[in-house]
Amino acid sequence: PLGSALSTRYGARPVVMAGGFLAGMGFFLGAFATRLSHLYLSVGLLAGLGWALVFTPSLGAVSRYFPTRRAMATGLAMAGASVVGLALGPLIPLLLDTYGWRGSLLLLAALSFNLMVAGALLRPLDVPNESPQPPPPCGQAGLCELLRHGPFLRYALAFVLVDAGYYVPHVHGPARAQEVGCDEHRAGLVMAVTAVADGVGRVVAGLLAARPTASLLRHLFAWSVLTGLTLLLLPLGTTFGGLTALALAYGFCAGAIVPLQFTGVAEVVGAGRLLHAIGLMQMFESVGSLLGAPFAGWLRDLTGDFKVSFLAAGAFLLAGSLLILTLPSFFRTPRSDGSAMEGVPDPASKGLELPSVPLSPSN
Repeated sequence: PLGSALSTRYGARPVVMAGGFLAGMGFFLGAFATRLSHLYLSVGLLAGLGWALVFTPSLGAVSRYFPTRRAMATGLAMAGASVVGLALGPLIPLLLDTYGWRGSLLLLAALSFNLMVAGALLRPLDVPNESPQPPPPCGQAGLCELLRHGPFLRYALAFVLVDAGYYVPHVHGPARAQEVGCDEHRAGLVMAVTAVADGVGRVVAGLLAARPTASLLRHLFAWSVLTGLTLLLLPLGTTFGGLTALALAYGFCAGAIVPLQFTGVAEVVGAGRLLHAIGLMQMFESVGSLLGAPFAGWLRDLTGDFKVSFLAAGAFLLAGSLLILTLPSFFRTPRSDGSAMEGVPDPASKGLELPSVPLSPSN
């Protein structure tokens, strides 16, 4: 919520640049830590705050740049996270062996400071010929209004449940691979396959959602169900080949959820409250993210393997998917041009959708 509130007041560019500076300083100061508490404050608090100030305003900027192709643009933007995750997997151990943990943090600080340059490229857009409308609620009033918005609260709760299962394979996947007899190299290959499929899934889901054959929330529901089902099947992967195939399917379906989750917020609350809603939703869903993996680890200790852990993760995802069915926008049927049917007004008709504007100044 802090990133969205600051971005609403000051714009995305200065907030993202400030976030890049904080993230870089967090890693830089962490390189000189002499106690574990120093790392909590530097890498955990300062760098974490910086990344939070980068993420939400950046997503909001993408949504504002491409209002009619929001899902596609978000999918392409979010695919970058998969590329970085795939690259850092083998890179971090190499940096640790070559430069030690202090040198590695300094190099990560240098990379993070480049976010300031990326933030400077987020050009603020003035919407030409915009009709006068009451401004969307901002600050504390906007957040309080969202807390009374029933569909938004159900949407946020859905992703609390989804995130409780979503990260379990990412955290416990290597241990599961070793549990079924894979060595460290093969376990790394399984996670690499998952990361590649995740990135491809983000792009494909964005492209499919851009076609007005079904509402975006129906796409989101379908991918969430498929992700939950693949999690339920993961315990069947008892060989390297079987586990890799299931990891490929899980990565693709799980990646497809990511762009649709953030794009779906606009379907639920309208684009005028998109920044506040994304920030608040991320605060809520972090509860599921924080509790899901430890709960899966506790189940593993209790049962002796990860089978029940993955079954519980899949159940969380399916439960979250069912909540998406309760959203009013789920049953909206788009026309061939993407506008709403069945008497359900489109958010654009209420001034909630920002009109498309050119990215370069008109001559």
